[in-house]
Amino acid sequence: MDRYADPMVEEDRPRDSKTKRKRAMELLQSLGEELVSLAASPELLSSLVDLPENLSVAIDQARRMTRRDEARRRQMQYIGRLMRDVDADPIRAALARIRGDSAQETARLHHLEQWRDRLMEDEKTIDEIAARFPLADFRRLRSLRRAAIKEHGQGRPPKNFREIFQLLKEISPDTVRGDLG
Repeated sequence: MDRYADPMVEEDRPRDSKTKRKRAMELLQSLGEELVSLAASPELLSSLVDLPENLSVAIDQARRMTRRDEARRRQMQYIGRLMRDVDADPIRAALARIRGDSAQETARLHHLEQWRDRLMEDEKTIDEIAARFPLADFRRLRSLRRAAIKEHGQGRPPKNFREIFQLLKEISPDTVRGDLG
């Protein structure tokens, strides 16, 4: 900047405080750390928003650093620096979907819980599930239902009840459409 330049021109540009900029960088670095922890399953990482090549390489290098030492800390700072050039909103949204934080995912899980509850009340619900989810293992579903009813009657922990939910979660598409009637 010219030392004789008008100082009022510089004031026209609003600048964030140093603390605010530092917090933003720390948030990007923590987002990068979450990407590194997710990189343990590369197919999940590739299903995210397209990451730039240099960021993908840096994440892979950080993933291979097993010791939590100074080198890893510097690598995480480097990832945070690379994150500055990337639109972080789609990455945050994708990570929220993976964690199940999104409202859509929460609604989906509630629908699956309703299916499970209806199944526990009436075995005929299996026919409705068959119509909506043709890939389901119905023998296993019937068997789990019977075992869940038995364990409930005996006052045991609801292992099979939870397993029914996991089975429904596996066979259902990303969103459950239609009401449960």
